[in-house]
Amino acid sequence: MPIVDPPYNLAKDYHGNKFNPKSWEEYREYTRSWLRKALPLLKPTASVYVCCDWKSSLVIGEVLHEFFRVRNRITWQREKGRGAKTNWKNGMEDVWFATVGNEYTFHLEDVMIRRKVNAPYKIEGKPKDWEETEEGNFRNTCPSNFWDDISIPYWSMPENTAHPTQKPEKLMAKLILASSSVGDVVFDPFGGAGTTAVTAKKLGRHFVTIEQNQRYFAWAGKRLEMAQEDPVIQGYRDGVFWERNSWAEQSRRKKKP
Repeated sequence: MPIVDPPYNLAKDYHGNKFNPKSWEEYREYTRSWLRKALPLLKPTASVYVCCDWKSSLVIGEVLHEFFRVRNRITWQREKGRGAKTNWKNGMEDVWFATVGNEYTFHLEDVMIRRKVNAPYKIEGKPKDWEETEEGNFRNTCPSNFWDDISIPYWSMPENTAHPTQKPEKLMAKLILASSSVGDVVFDPFGGAGTTAVTAKKLGRHFVTIEQNQRYFAWAGKRLEMAQEDPVIQGYRDGVFWERNSWAEQSRRKKKP
């Protein structure tokens, strides 16, 4: 399964490798060019996830329809973004979900979200559709296509690097767990600081990643070494994803061996 985080058609300096904005048609062709190269590498049952911002999403979603069966558009809340004097602050990003064919992997039970139950309901004294634990009352719920439980990597997180557009491991973990099985191969043609590869390794998947920037390649290598010793993914525990900044999530990080 490919997870792709291409340049968002913004002016961006990736530590010496500069990407300049293109016209909409040029960006369409740029997107088609890497999709054409990736498509022959995929199995008929493969799923594809492509990251983008609100603007590049208009082009990427359109072009994906030319190559794949588009299943959904996920929007995740970054929780952080620059303010703007003449526009709304951009605090969201998209991830397009597509498949090569009609048969594909989707492990719903592996991407459940654990939410706190504020008004627990019981039948004959027993919890109904929720669990009573020492850490509180929780319910595992099905994920929607809006994700508000993810934090971008902060300086205090072990996964954080100086990459200007680094994605969180928690985001990649959801995609990998949903659309691949242990032992499958996860492919990332825009490797960056290695988040996809590192998360795949932590979750027992094989990975193939491509990155042209030697500095990012070195960061990814170091993170892969760290993943060997510390397989923890912030916000993911006991087979479920915890709400952002939940007490249980923070407690897990503090108790980490």
